[in-house]
Amino acid sequence: MSLLEKFERYPLTFGVTPIEHLPRLTEALGGKVEIYAKREDCNSGLAMGGNKLRKLEYIVPDAIASGADTLVSIGGVQSNHTRMVAATAAKIGMKCRLVQESWVPHDDAVYDRVGNILMTRLMGADSRIVDDGFDIGIRDSWEKAMQDVRDNGGKPYGIPAGASVHKFGALGYVGFAEEVRAQEAELGFKFDYIVVCAVTGSTQGGMIVGFKADGRANRVIGIDASGTIEQTRAQVTDIARKTAALIELGQEITDEDIHINPDYAYPAYGVPSQETNEAIRLAAQTEAMITDPVYEGKSMQGMIDLVHKGFFPEGSKVLYAHLGGAPALNGYSYTYRNG
Repeated sequence: MSLLEKFERYPLTFGVTPIEHLPRLTEALGGKVEIYAKREDCNSGLAMGGNKLRKLEYIVPDAIASGADTLVSIGGVQSNHTRMVAATAAKIGMKCRLVQESWVPHDDAVYDRVGNILMTRLMGADSRIVDDGFDIGIRDSWEKAMQDVRDNGGKPYGIPAGASVHKFGALGYVGFAEEVRAQEAELGFKFDYIVVCAVTGSTQGGMIVGFKADGRANRVIGIDASGTIEQTRAQVTDIARKTAALIELGQEITDEDIHINPDYAYPAYGVPSQETNEAIRLAAQTEAMITDPVYEGKSMQGMIDLVHKGFFPEGSKVLYAHLGGAPALNGYSYTYRNG
């Protein structure tokens, strides 16, 4: 029986996402650990998809039931999340009001005109850039945007950054764990570790709850990309505990269930290090798998380094959760102009 049986879901994705073996990346990393990817980046036809859609599937029924006519959300200038909220609004026939905060100290000439924000505006969202810096919490600018919609006669439905601190924000990634278990039954083996990027927390938080059901919560290895590790750890913990209670898991989420590695977020959120760039190039040149400088590049860097350091025992099967985000690469076009 599904842990999510009692929750309504509005389909925005194609369904089960594929698990792909990555033999050339496995070989490039020494061949002692088998690397696989679960392709959340290929999960939908809505504006290039990504992990946020899996979350939004459980939020949309609540938005519709509320009688709202406008989805309101927040993210950085190159936010994947706001792109997915804009896509969802277009798909369900609602308006969309977005706050794009200046989370990343990045000065590429085209940064605010390409990639995620370009697609967001193309889909009809009212997207406004503000000067506020990075923070994973609830923001004044978001509250003001909600009030702005009300003042103009609309009825807003608020979705926080990353859809994370929404009561239903982590359900989709509880579902991810259930989906992986079904795929493992077909594959004939279980993954020893799952590697996932962590920033606003509900992707990893949902996975922790979903994999707690079969005793693997602490095998979900979060790679922090926020650079604010204590805030992210606290938010992941809070989300996991509230979600476990919401779905009536019947088990307590302990501190031992929550594994987040802080070593790869440097130099700052959204700023790729040389090592991040090397990881992006390696994944692209071995598997044509495109990762980005904000999220997936850093979790790829983390996985690669942990393999090199012997963190995963020889013979381990590691599942890399590819959450999407490639459109953000366009905002870093000068960095990658020669590949």
